[in-house]
Amino acid sequence: MTAIDSTTAIDVSRTVAVVGTGTMGQGIAQVALVAGHPVRLHDAVPGRAEEAAAAIAARLDRLVDKGRMAASDRDAARGRLIPAGTLAELADAALVVEAVLEQLTVKQQLFTELEKIVADDCLLATNTSSLSVTAVASALQSPGRFVGLHFFNPAPLLPLVEVVSGHATDDEAAGRAYATALAWGKTPVRCADTPGFIVNRIARPFYAEAFAVHEERGADPATIDAVLRESGGFRMGAFELTDLIGQDVNEAVTRSVWESFFHSTKFTPSLAQRRLVESGRHGRKSGHGWFSYEEGTERPLPRTQPSAAAPEAVVVQGDLGPAEPLVGLIERAGIAVVREEGDGSIALPGGAELGLVDGETAFEFDDGVVYFDLALDYEKATRIALSTSDSTLRTMPGAVEEAVGLFQALGKDVSLIGDVPGMIVARTVAMLADFAADAVDRGVASGQDIDTAMRLGVNYPAGPLEWGEKLGFGRVCALLEALHERYPTGRYAPSLATARRARANDEAGSR
Repeated sequence: MTAIDSTTAIDVSRTVAVVGTGTMGQGIAQVALVAGHPVRLHDAVPGRAEEAAAAIAARLDRLVDKGRMAASDRDAARGRLIPAGTLAELADAALVVEAVLEQLTVKQQLFTELEKIVADDCLLATNTSSLSVTAVASALQSPGRFVGLHFFNPAPLLPLVEVVSGHATDDEAAGRAYATALAWGKTPVRCADTPGFIVNRIARPFYAEAFAVHEERGADPATIDAVLRESGGFRMGAFELTDLIGQDVNEAVTRSVWESFFHSTKFTPSLAQRRLVESGRHGRKSGHGWFSYEEGTERPLPRTQPSAAAPEAVVVQGDLGPAEPLVGLIERAGIAVVREEGDGSIALPGGAELGLVDGETAFEFDDGVVYFDLALDYEKATRIALSTSDSTLRTMPGAVEEAVGLFQALGKDVSLIGDVPGMIVARTVAMLADFAADAVDRGVASGQDIDTAMRLGVNYPAGPLEWGEKLGFGRVCALLEALHERYPTGRYAPSLATARRARANDEAGSR
C-alpha cells in the first residue's frame, strides 16, 4: 500500500467531533485538540460531555506542569474545546469519530442520525476494535466516506492508529483518514476490514501458545512469562499482560475473532482463560487473575535451576542456525569448542545432545536429548528454557546438569520445563510469523505495516515478518509442520503463505 501525501489531511481549521466520552473518546479528542483542531464533544448521557471537557483540560494542565506544553497553547486548546449537548451541534464537523458502546445496532443508529446532520464531505469514523467496519457502514446511505480509525489506549501516548477500509470505503476517504492521523503525529497503518484488523488478529498466538503450554502443565505462568521476557525479548509475558488488560476483555477479543473466522482452530480460545473469567478473576482490576494482586501478596518467582558445574569442553556438530551466536559465547566463557560436521547440535561430555527446539519432543528419541528454546538475541538473553524427557531425567541426570551449567556459564538463568513440543518462545514466534505472512498474502495489510503495527501496538521486540525472515521461513515452516504432526487439529498447519516463503528461501539458498 502506498504512502499518502499529508496535504490531503483535514485542515486544522476544520472541526473534529468525538461522540462517546469515555477514556478512549477523551483520548482521541485530546489528540485532535493538541493537533490544533476545534473539537466538539458529545455524549448521550447529559452532563458527560462537560465532565469530559473538564477532564481533558486537567490533563492539559498536567502537560504544562511537566513542561510538555506551553501555557499559551493550553489556553488556546481550551478555547477550541466545546461540549455539544445534541448531535445537531456537530453539523459543521469535517470528521466525526465515535467511541461508544461496542454494539453494532448502537453504532449503526448513531451514524444513521449523523449522516442526516453533517455535510456531504464529512468523514465518518468508528474506533471499534471488534466489530466489522463494513457492517457498521451498511446502514448508511453513503458508506464510501466511512472508515475505521482504531486508536490504542491511551490514545494521546500510543502512536499507532489502524486505518481500516470497509468493503465500501472509498480510497479517497481512507487516504484522508490516513493523512489526518499522520498530521496528528500518529503512525497510521492501513488495513482491510478483517476480524481483529492487524494487531488483534496477529497477536492471538502470543496469548494462546503461553496458555497452551500452561494447560499441558509444561510450566507455570510465572516461568512462562519470564521466558517470554528474558529469552524472547517481549516487554511483558502473556499472563501478566492479560492480567493488566483484563481477562474478560482479552478473552472476549479472542472469542470475537474466533467466532468471526467461523470457529477456525487457528483462533480457538483457551479453556483455562475461560474458567478464569467465569470465576470472576479478571486480573488487576479484580485483585486476582493468573496472579494475585491482594495487598501483601508476593508474585510467584519463575522456576530457576540451582547452580551447576559447566562442562570443560563441548562439541558443536554442524551449524546451529539461529543459535550459532552461542558458539562465540561459549568460547568467551572459557569452554573449549570442537567443531565437527553434524545436524546442528551440541554434544555434551556425558554423551547427551543439546539441540535448538524444532517442534519435536525429547521422548521420541533415545535417552540423552535436551532441547533449548529460541532467544531473540542469545547474547542479551538473561534466561534460557530447557526441556527433556522423563527417561533422560532418570537415566542421564548428568545431561541436564551439564546443559544447565553450560548456559549458566554464559550468564543465563535456566528454567527446566516439561517436554513440550516447540517449547515457549519458538512456537510463539513461529505462529506469529505464520499469522503475519498469511495476512499479507490475503491482502489484510502490507508486510511493513504489519511489522510496524505489532512493534508499536503491542510493543513486540521485532515485527513478526522480520523475525520470520531472520529465522528463515524454512525453519518456521518445519517447526509448524512438526507441531501439526503432534497436534493434528489444523491449528499448527503452516499457511500457504509460510509454505511459499519457505520454498522461496530454499530455492534462493540453492542458487
